[in-house]
Amino acid sequence: SACFNPFRKATTMDLSIVIVNWNTRDMLRDCLQSVDAGKGSLKLEVFVVDNASSDASAEMVRAEFPHVHLIENKKNLGFAAGNNVALKKAVGRFVMLLNTDTLVHGNVLSEAVAWLDTHPDVGVIGPRVLNSDGSVQPSCSAFPSLKFLTMQVFGLTKIARLDKYRMTGWDRSSERKVDVISGSAMFVRRTAMDDVGLLDEAFFFYGEETDWCHRFGRAGWKLVFVPIPEVTHFGGGAVGKLNHKRDVMMTEGTTRLHRKHSGLVAGIICFAILCLHNLSRAAFWSLLS
Repeated sequence: SACFNPFRKATTMDLSIVIVNWNTRDMLRDCLQSVDAGKGSLKLEVFVVDNASSDASAEMVRAEFPHVHLIENKKNLGFAAGNNVALKKAVGRFVMLLNTDTLVHGNVLSEAVAWLDTHPDVGVIGPRVLNSDGSVQPSCSAFPSLKFLTMQVFGLTKIARLDKYRMTGWDRSSERKVDVISGSAMFVRRTAMDDVGLLDEAFFFYGEETDWCHRFGRAGWKLVFVPIPEVTHFGGGAVGKLNHKRDVMMTEGTTRLHRKHSGLVAGIICFAILCLHNLSRAAFWSLLS
């Protein structure tokens, strides 16, 4: 779907940051504080899309961050549809998808905008992302092909030199063209988004940014990891509240991804591979316990 905004041509806004929230009030507060501290001289707008939280997240944003554009959904629309609500309103030359369980550090926002300004053929970039202990997070990857999913079942991706999927053998200290950038901290060029369209709302919580990245690549836009420091991603946001549902939703999203781009047979094979993966892990942990 197109993301036309009739007011876009009149704006000089550098960056639009979109944060989708579901019951992560305290993390959201910390995230917004870090954005305010790190915006520098950028002309920047921030959207918080609240997916019907029950923890007073929206009230907190209204009281403590009156400059933030707050959008309150009446139900949980999921990650893709939640982002799209704000992306249709955003007017920045670049947009950033940012998770609530993150902190932005230093000049990462302004450096990302400056880098994109000098690389007009790049549609999407990802900065260096850290875990809570300061280690580097594998925030970009190759496309999750059937080959890579099969390797994952047999534990081969645990061997860094064989892991071409998550690229764990690479220390993320250099620029590299990649297939997928994590939606936890993703910068997207406005004109590329106009070309490709918004996130596919058929994906509820997993697979949506992989699908989006795949569409950018097929449209001829480059996706690049850039070692700009940096964003911390704690990984304990809305995903942490899903418990066992996480694996079910990940299986559904990845299967949908393969069926969409490679057809029904590929979708069935993907589903079978992921079921084998989940069953083998369940058996292992049951035996261990």
